[in-house]
Amino acid sequence: MPHFIIYCSDSILESKSPDELMQKVYNEADSTGLFTKGDIKVRIQSFKHYNIGNTKDDFIHIFGNIMEGRMADQKMDLSKRIIAKLKRAFPKVPIISINIRDFEQASYFNKSMV
Repeated sequence: MPHFIIYCSDSILESKSPDELMQKVYNEADSTGLFTKGDIKVRIQSFKHYNIGNTKDDFIHIFGNIMEGRMADQKMDLSKRIIAKLKRAFPKVPIISINIRDFEQASYFNKSMV
């Protein structure tokens, strides 16, 4: 925990490697101090087929899923840091966004908890 899933147009991965993009998100999330070192997970799903406002504009959108309990200002800082880093790395990409969602502690379970 947490999980950051990067959705992007395929052409994004032609300008930067998937590893480079994932590392940028990882490093910014880690820099906040909100998460235990080594617990951050980042994945990418790229899209060849998509429609953004009836265009084929490039995009990056990140869904951040974190355990509940962080304050709104902490989540805002996390979001701003990640987007600022990606804006510098991808200055020509018109759509770069993120949203943070809370996992409920009561309903989260993984195999180590069995």
